[in-house]
Amino acid sequence: MTERRRGGERLMVPKAEFSSYYGKPVLKPPVWEERDIAGYLFTGGIAAGTALLAAGAEITDRPSLRRSMRLSSLAALAVSGAALVHDLGRPERFANMLRVFKPTSPMSVGSWLLSAFALPAGIGVMDEVPVLVPRPLRRVVRRLSRPAAMSAALLGSGVATYTAVLLCDTSAPSWHAAYPELPFVFAGSALSGSAGLALMLAPTNEAGSARALAVFGAVLEVSASQRMEHRLGFVGEPYREHASGRKLKAAKALTVAGVAVTAVLARRSRAGAVLAGAALFGASALTRFGVFEAGVISTKNPAYTVGPQRERLRNGQR
Repeated sequence: MTERRRGGERLMVPKAEFSSYYGKPVLKPPVWEERDIAGYLFTGGIAAGTALLAAGAEITDRPSLRRSMRLSSLAALAVSGAALVHDLGRPERFANMLRVFKPTSPMSVGSWLLSAFALPAGIGVMDEVPVLVPRPLRRVVRRLSRPAAMSAALLGSGVATYTAVLLCDTSAPSWHAAYPELPFVFAGSALSGSAGLALMLAPTNEAGSARALAVFGAVLEVSASQRMEHRLGFVGEPYREHASGRKLKAAKALTVAGVAVTAVLARRSRAGAVLAGAALFGASALTRFGVFEAGVISTKNPAYTVGPQRERLRNGQR
């Protein structure tokens, strides 16, 4: 009820506070297993970033860096695929996703990207470990080595970022609202984490590109993450608070520390390079697990769904 007064209306009863039906969430939380899917997000990014470093090492003739990155890329891809299949429950479910190609489905596009990426990644490993290849085919594999490296690097850009599109395509408020920045967060995380792995595995004299990539990836990740949290406002709260927020804060701290150690020590100290690499690699993992948890948390609190809807309604009325 309202009471009319000169110059407007006065509410006779207070505004109702929102509460969901029987205290139930408005949205159903994702049924994905955190260990599987967050691990899949992380290792997929590492597979893509290390493929890029392997291509650079192929061009600039850095054999130790090239070998370690090729082996790391295929190993990370294998772990990523295993985690995805384990979450799906049965291997044939992944094969069924390849029966059609649906450009409007991030999962369909991602399944084809992973499958296409596996071929050049596998060729690179066969080139590094000739014993895996029958002797008559070794010359063919050697000739295909450089084109395969370039193909893996090109496909890796999609492998590193399509998972962000996949999350943003869901109804989870903190994922869905982050669509402009989350692909850049994942790209930066993949680059810095892969560079960290290279710093740990490759000789210092061959790791110059890894050091440069670590700085670039860290700047991209942190700047995109800060912009995302600031722009989202209330919906971005899970990125700043709860267990997810603590993981993301730790990831930023490790990223900054890793870049600092890279700039000061990694060029001339093997121990410094390993320390910086471990920090960057761990930060990349924390970023993926933190983002995953943030989206799940946002589905459990109805305010993250209803609040933005009401804000959009008020803006439309104005």
